[in-house]
Amino acid sequence: MKKIALAGLLPEEITEKLALGQKFRGLQIFKWIGSGTDSFDAMTNLSKEIRESLPEKALLRSSKVSKVLKDPDGTIKLQITLFDGNAVETVLLTDREGRKTACVSCQAGCAMKCAFCMTGTLGLSRNLEPNEIVEQFLFLEKECGRLDNIVFMGMGEPMQNLSGIRKAIKILTDERGRNLSGRRITLSTSGIVSGIYDLADNGPNIRLAVSLTTADEELRRTLMPVANGNPLSELRKAIAYYAEKTGKRVTLEAALLKNKNTGRESAERMIEFARGINVNINLIPWNPVPGLDFEEPEHSEVQNFVRMLENANLNVTLRTKRGRKIGGACGQLGKTHSERSE
Repeated sequence: MKKIALAGLLPEEITEKLALGQKFRGLQIFKWIGSGTDSFDAMTNLSKEIRESLPEKALLRSSKVSKVLKDPDGTIKLQITLFDGNAVETVLLTDREGRKTACVSCQAGCAMKCAFCMTGTLGLSRNLEPNEIVEQFLFLEKECGRLDNIVFMGMGEPMQNLSGIRKAIKILTDERGRNLSGRRITLSTSGIVSGIYDLADNGPNIRLAVSLTTADEELRRTLMPVANGNPLSELRKAIAYYAEKTGKRVTLEAALLKNKNTGRESAERMIEFARGINVNINLIPWNPVPGLDFEEPEHSEVQNFVRMLENANLNVTLRTKRGRKIGGACGQLGKTHSERSE
């Protein structure tokens, strides 16, 4: 009999699937899971009989942490092995103010094939189940303590697993369990227009980030194949719609590549794209990935690009370099998966 993965269930579902009879039993287990408990024996408000019966039919964790990597800058990366042997990575990010953010994966691998991204070289194995998404967050909290935020910016394209992400968010934000605030959740997409409209219309009401990288249509198609079916004109309309519908400012992300998307023309196109919609721009100097034919931009190159955007009165932030020494920086995730495939 296949065991039930409890981290992907709400209290009512736990009661039903475990045939507990009494509704409050499912709620008790749900609360324990949200608090990070990873042992049935620790659930002391359950009878000994129930505690002893649960391991036969249920799992608190279907995945396991296979390696913990720590960067001197405070970044922590967990390499996680899934029940079927697939592997994903999840990262703890800490900002200057000390706020802790879980960067979680939603797919094993990725189908988007962004030219500058390690994960894009892997191909897609499968979507993650809701419990596998929730478990990443719980593993990180066990390793690092209580987290402030969660961003779906790890491996995979979130819009291709929106149902799984919705269920995971429902579990993590449920006030009867972990009770994470929806205001502290961000989803990052490579720019799938239909998914942006879906999220705007059907929720959850979370923050949105879009990996723009460049507002040059031809260059974007070369760097990000997703652009072939999601042209910039339609993407801009979707972003404006999301910002207006939700009342939330959208983040435009751009990986800066030396001599590719950092010149005056690139800045002018990005200014034209961003002007008039409620966005801020997050610039990320490219993090080196072995085997990819790009270079990290020079410091002066980055600063000039920032200055041009700021002179156009756009809201701009420059991402701090973190997690590089452990392959935990933006665009570097996927080493575990590639090692498994060798």
